[in-house]
Amino acid sequence: MTCTSGPEGTLVCRSLRGAFPLPGAMAAWALLLALLNAGFGLFTSAGKMKIVEEPNTFGLNNPFLPQTNRLLPKMAPSPISGPAHLFRLADKCFSFVESTYKYEFCPFHNVTQHEQTFRWNAYSGILGIWHEWEIYNNTFVGMWMREGDSCETKNRETKVLLICGKNNKLAHVSEPSTCVYSLTFETPLACHPHSLLVYPTLTEVLRRKWDEAEQSLYDELITEQGYKKLLKEIFEEAGLLRATEEKEIEKKNKKLKSLEFETVEKCNKEYKKLSKEIKRLKDLLTEHGIVYERNSAENTSAEHVIHKVVTTKPSVLNGSKANEHPRGDAGIWNDTL
Repeated sequence: MTCTSGPEGTLVCRSLRGAFPLPGAMAAWALLLALLNAGFGLFTSAGKMKIVEEPNTFGLNNPFLPQTNRLLPKMAPSPISGPAHLFRLADKCFSFVESTYKYEFCPFHNVTQHEQTFRWNAYSGILGIWHEWEIYNNTFVGMWMREGDSCETKNRETKVLLICGKNNKLAHVSEPSTCVYSLTFETPLACHPHSLLVYPTLTEVLRRKWDEAEQSLYDELITEQGYKKLLKEIFEEAGLLRATEEKEIEKKNKKLKSLEFETVEKCNKEYKKLSKEIKRLKDLLTEHGIVYERNSAENTSAEHVIHKVVTTKPSVLNGSKANEHPRGDAGIWNDTL
């Protein structure tokens, strides 16, 4: 059946039985069906339509963006330290969903938070980077993750408490204070009574230092406060606690100082400086009447100073000086009045 417009806005349809006009309402429906039929013919002649669903690439929380583009840490994590049996967790991550947020804990690396929402600007950030251990009563009780993303006037930080559990998993997340988070991590690696003791993780040298500190406290040679200070220094030396910024700078300076004479060029430079200083000292000795001689018995080129005061008798106008400067040097004499 085909339809065409007829006189006075009517629609005339033709079929095998002949042509006949249609009423207004039926004419409209017939016209709509004809248009749809024509459009469907165009689609089918062009081929099948394929629907492609592309992922939304808007927003920082987009899971299709590389992680490195979304989260930029402010610092590198501290070296792995503590009980050796926990080191196997270093290459693993554990997640926990609380309300609309997903938390991810990667031991000895970082803690991150991802908002589970379809908003284009959903939050995704770092709550802390592995920093140091929380030690209480000479026992490891948790891991401090510090220097996370900025939060008003400070950086976010997280303390991860370690407790005994059947499986490795994050069990609880809270925010006790603004931008300070608390995570509870269950693990069978913390179930043995001695699994989190600090003393067994130390080297023999540091254990000996700890023993000496204990003995000094017992003998009342140091106070409780002094004992805690010594322990803190031992833990810092072991890498369990992060030293203060001042101590870090001092440590770096010592390391640089130990590398001063690594090359021949540095040695030659220092040798010239020392030679110049020796010449200055020789001139000073000569000026003060002190002679120096080379010690022939030595198989070196070093010159040994013999402190021998010149025996020339100074002129004295009023009286004499029997014991003029028996030791040391008090400067050039001026005995004239």
